[in-house]
Amino acid sequence: MVKNIVILGFLCLLACFVDSRPSEDKPKPFKWGLVTAGNVSHDFANALGTLDPEVHQVVAVAGRDLERVKQFAQKFEIPKAYGSYLELAQDPDVDVAYIGTINPQHVELTQLMLDHGKHVLLEKPLTMNEKQAQKLIAYAKEKGLFLMEALWSRYLPSFQYVREQVQRGALGEILSVEAELGLDNMQFVERAIKKEFGGGTVLDIGVYPIQLCQWIFQQAPTSIKAAGKLNDDGVDLEMSAVINYGDNKVCKIRTSFTTTYKNGATIVGSKGQITMPLFWITTSIIDVDGTKKTWPLPKPKYDTNFMNSAGFRYEAEAVRQSISEGKLENEVASHAESLQLARIEDEIRRQIGVRYPQDD
Repeated sequence: MVKNIVILGFLCLLACFVDSRPSEDKPKPFKWGLVTAGNVSHDFANALGTLDPEVHQVVAVAGRDLERVKQFAQKFEIPKAYGSYLELAQDPDVDVAYIGTINPQHVELTQLMLDHGKHVLLEKPLTMNEKQAQKLIAYAKEKGLFLMEALWSRYLPSFQYVREQVQRGALGEILSVEAELGLDNMQFVERAIKKEFGGGTVLDIGVYPIQLCQWIFQQAPTSIKAAGKLNDDGVDLEMSAVINYGDNKVCKIRTSFTTTYKNGATIVGSKGQITMPLFWITTSIIDVDGTKKTWPLPKPKYDTNFMNSAGFRYEAEAVRQSISEGKLENEVASHAESLQLARIEDEIRRQIGVRYPQDD
């Protein structure tokens, strides 16, 4: 009898220990709030659905068209649908806000979320210019909250692998990067071609080849020479730039809303090269030894609006890990990196003559 009681007591203690094991076995649920119910938020919610539902949970979505927001919430089984961004900011259940609005709204909405204690993952570009980026990053630090520009490409396994190859010297000394991104259908998308919406290739898609240059060279450019073609509203429909990094290291990029390019990138070193087809969304590369390497993405529940956007899952998990460790930024898309990207974008826009009201 006594022996049975002892065994029972031991089992109870063991059960209590198991139930109280730390976060590595039972991570704390990470609760997302989506700011807007547009196409990019759709794909972000879809990508979160490929992660552990006990860890990543979308608890609220907000937008200005409440009926549309309710339909969005029903589709993704999100418990709360709000007709204003303030309501989401005030929701105590939301840990982090994902902001996918048009560019000119980034600063105001990020500050709103920070004012109410929310961490923020903000779609690229972080802001309209470097001046705004500096102020927004400083504001997030003042609040003691996490802020990150959604440079999602960098978190893809393909990008991580390329960076590792560069770091370990598989390509030798990096000599050049060439990247192009042209999407002719964008010339019909109002947010992409109107100045009031922060349109233009530099801010909309230019960040992809620019950040690739920075991802590879990991230093500030020594000089930039750019040219572009503007529409009647004063935003760029085409852009080309040569970004020099000194010691004959150069990055050549081009973007277009009027022509669809092959949309690949090539990284050339003294020992060989790596080719990245559809580089900003790539799940496969041609490695330095000529072999093709592929990293398939999980299939989300719904069709996506943007190709391979299930890859958003990787940046979402990086955000969770950083916040759980008490960090205010993530090293892969750091504050310093966002400031450098904004600085390059500003200089390219200056040279081709694109100026927004936010620049004044």
